[in-house]
Amino acid sequence: MGKIVAVANQKGGVGKTTTTVNVSACIAAMEHKVLLVDVDPQSNATSALGFDKSEEHVSTYDILIGSSAPETAIRDTSLTYLKVMPSDINLVGAEIELVDIDNRESLLKNALTQVKDNFEYVFVDCPPSLGLLTVNALVAADSVLVPVQTEYFALEGLGQLLNTISRVKRNLNSELELEGVLLTMFDSRLKLSNQIVEEVRRYFDQRVLKTVIARNVRLSEAQSFGKPIILYDAASLGARHYMELGREILERNASGAADRRREENKPKEGSAVKDRENSSI
Repeated sequence: MGKIVAVANQKGGVGKTTTTVNVSACIAAMEHKVLLVDVDPQSNATSALGFDKSEEHVSTYDILIGSSAPETAIRDTSLTYLKVMPSDINLVGAEIELVDIDNRESLLKNALTQVKDNFEYVFVDCPPSLGLLTVNALVAADSVLVPVQTEYFALEGLGQLLNTISRVKRNLNSELELEGVLLTMFDSRLKLSNQIVEEVRRYFDQRVLKTVIARNVRLSEAQSFGKPIILYDAASLGARHYMELGREILERNASGAADRRREENKPKEGSAVKDRENSSI
């Protein structure tokens, strides 16, 4: 069963779409089936994978309003193991259109339930807001990956996002977990960047991913050419860091799955005593 990871931060310019595109591509390059779902009306993840924003196609908008089946929106990319469910500009008005629909917070979840088992990972690129589209992504998701830039206002608004995640978990999706906090746009030459890294690690502790994404001009160039970084410049620092992030996410999830299996296989309290009693009869 595919794991759905929402990549969210209502603060713009934190590397959210860059992360969604490139971690999806890197995990796909390691031959894991990945679906990228773009629910951002800006459609930057869609164009970063080489699709024309103005081209008419079945999109996440059509899926949310129920005019098309989810599988009809899934498109191939230049990576064999990576598929995309593109966005389009119509999503701008989606929040208004969906406001009177029953269970409007679960529309994306209901759609992805039909296709997620065809993939190992589903990454959802959220808009830079905490509106209905982001809530839909959080309700559909198993976990949330939060990119945080290593700049002055790094933690600004992060409390609001965490409160939203907590409310969604409490009221709409009890299974929602924090996949991790990802430090982005790191510049080792700047004292401030290093201070922000220390502050975020102190605040979030083990929830901060070990991989740190350095500021790298090749990442921006790759998006303008409609390619993930591993296809644009596989030797670049950005490509190396996102490959490291992909491996870290895979390892963390493999470790978590192993821990859950061990927990499930533990004998229930008192079962050992009952087994001894039964064996003595």
